[in-house]
Amino acid sequence: MPRIGYNPSRGQTLDFSPARTTVAVLVYAPHQAGYFQNRMDVTRMTIESILANTQEPFDLLVFDNGSCPEMVTYLQSLYERGAVDYLVLSKRNIGKLNALRMIFDAAPGEIVAYTDDDVFHLPGWLGAHLQIIDTFPNVGAVTGFYIRQRVAMSSESTLAFAAQPEVEAQRGLLMPRKWEEEYLVNSGRTWEVYQSEVAGIEDVIVRFQGLEAWVSAHHFQMVCPKAVIQDVLAEMLPEGWSDQMMGRMVEMDDCMDAKGYLRFCTREQTVRLMGNAISEEVALLAEQAGLSVRAAGIVNRPKGVMSRLAQLKPIRYVLQGVVNRVYRWLNE
Repeated sequence: MPRIGYNPSRGQTLDFSPARTTVAVLVYAPHQAGYFQNRMDVTRMTIESILANTQEPFDLLVFDNGSCPEMVTYLQSLYERGAVDYLVLSKRNIGKLNALRMIFDAAPGEIVAYTDDDVFHLPGWLGAHLQIIDTFPNVGAVTGFYIRQRVAMSSESTLAFAAQPEVEAQRGLLMPRKWEEEYLVNSGRTWEVYQSEVAGIEDVIVRFQGLEAWVSAHHFQMVCPKAVIQDVLAEMLPEGWSDQMMGRMVEMDDCMDAKGYLRFCTREQTVRLMGNAISEEVALLAEQAGLSVRAAGIVNRPKGVMSRLAQLKPIRYVLQGVVNRVYRWLNE
């Protein structure tokens, strides 16, 4: 094959220097109906709150895991106007664990601030996470929304650290009631279910070198040294890839804990879990950040017999299968 001239890039140098932190968002919205009816607004608030409320230098990486054309078009528009530094589009859902592996391998920063696409980031969120990573030893993950149940999950190494003589630890029911109420609303739990999940669990706040943090972390939003997640996923995926679409996230947390990495939450709430719809409170937070979004019209009506039947697992499974099949027919 003939060559005409020389490649003009030959011999040139780059001034490329990635930010220390790569903020990474995993997006999945297969359609805009049912559970995903409000996903466009929720995902938009995840990304726009990052852009509006992050003061520290960062690169933004978005991985779309097989979303509908409308979501892909929105993400491409962000990339085209320079709001997103790296955009990865998968034409099919490759599963969450596989997507995490690709994200952490592709991220140029030494720190990866990962989030699902339903998390609102409050002002100062990244700095508060990085302060913990830079102060506490051997940190594996820091999150910004405290969940009491997580103290009893994947926290053995962190609780052992809390017992060290150079660490001050405070124990008891220390979580603000407002945080509990927010968690119930945005996770769809009832107070009875929540009480059963946290029965007998005490909150633990540690103080080390003048900085406080809650013991525990979760996986839907976490700031981690890149090498930690690569270490964990290398052990979990000895053959390279997972064959599951979802799941194994708690296993990932357990593996991190078993390797001795510490897991914390910022002392003040620095992110909010939105769930699958915009609440009035999140809409207000958005307004305060100069963002525009309307709260979803959520009506809490007493459930009739058919609604209660639909919550039974066997019936719900069949109905969801019908919904999925109809969706495929409509989009063939």
